[in-house]
Amino acid sequence: MVNFLIRRLLAAIALLIIVSMVTFAIFFLVPRLTGASSADLASRYVGKSAGPQAVHEVEIRLGLNRPVVVQYWDFVKGIVVGAHYDFGPSKVYCAPPCFGYSFINQTPVWPDLLDRLPVTLSLAGGAAVIWLLFGVTTGVISALKRGSAVDRVSMGVALAGVSLPIFFTGLLSLAIFRDHLQWFPGAGTYVGLTQNPATWAANLVLPWVTLAFLQGALYARLTRAGMLETMGEDYIRTARAKGLPERVVITRHALRATLTPVLTIFGIDLGTLLGGAVLTEGTFSLPGLGKFAIDSINNNDLPRVLGVVMIGAFFIVIANLVVDILYAVIDPRVRLS
Repeated sequence: MVNFLIRRLLAAIALLIIVSMVTFAIFFLVPRLTGASSADLASRYVGKSAGPQAVHEVEIRLGLNRPVVVQYWDFVKGIVVGAHYDFGPSKVYCAPPCFGYSFINQTPVWPDLLDRLPVTLSLAGGAAVIWLLFGVTTGVISALKRGSAVDRVSMGVALAGVSLPIFFTGLLSLAIFRDHLQWFPGAGTYVGLTQNPATWAANLVLPWVTLAFLQGALYARLTRAGMLETMGEDYIRTARAKGLPERVVITRHALRATLTPVLTIFGIDLGTLLGGAVLTEGTFSLPGLGKFAIDSINNNDLPRVLGVVMIGAFFIVIANLVVDILYAVIDPRVRLS
């Protein structure tokens, strides 16, 4: 088991390095291959309203006219040990991990990401718990009661959840439960968990449920299909023939085999949401990483966009690492592979 964990950890580190190279190449190498100059790249650091002189100064001070390999080395070195940014008469130190410096807002990128991260973690974590529990539970019940009214109703609701976009269900829930019924008057505002846990949860209930309705529908359908296939396997009939209780057959044998593909999708979905739930945060006006990315794109703030992409890639890799470890817990055969 220890060797399995070490292999997965080393693979995750190598994948993070590859992701950083690919991400950096997309932002700095690909534009040059398509004809963009270093001045064009510099203009993305200072915004749309900057003059030619300001663009030229940023181009020189950031070394955007140097080879891409040298720029990538400086980028990696900044993440590890920090970086200094020269503004002429003064220098600004960006402490590690330094994902760049926003010349538009005159602030390092990493502290801004940390300010937005708790919002996204709160949204993604709460919604993930809801959609995983209710999605898997609904899928199991539907499979065990195949063809019944419960099965048809639950799968009909799941189909609606998969079909309806988040901005529609989000706005509809705000109009009904916040504006009309006033059950959640604070929905759409964020209060930190450490400030007031009750208000924090109350303000996030609607975003949690709305996001979980979309994601949980997919998990219900996937779990149902997996359970129906697993319940027809020979080892399930053998377990029943040995006299095991039905509860043990379902939870210990059938459900464990069904959870493997569910965990695969869960790792991808959770990692993606931790990198920024763009539509949900935009619909509910939550100041998380998703809204941060949209604002940065609109302001043409390249360092901030690059920082969001990097942290999003980090969360996806880590989430998949956790899923690989859970594979070994659920299916012992993975430890021997």
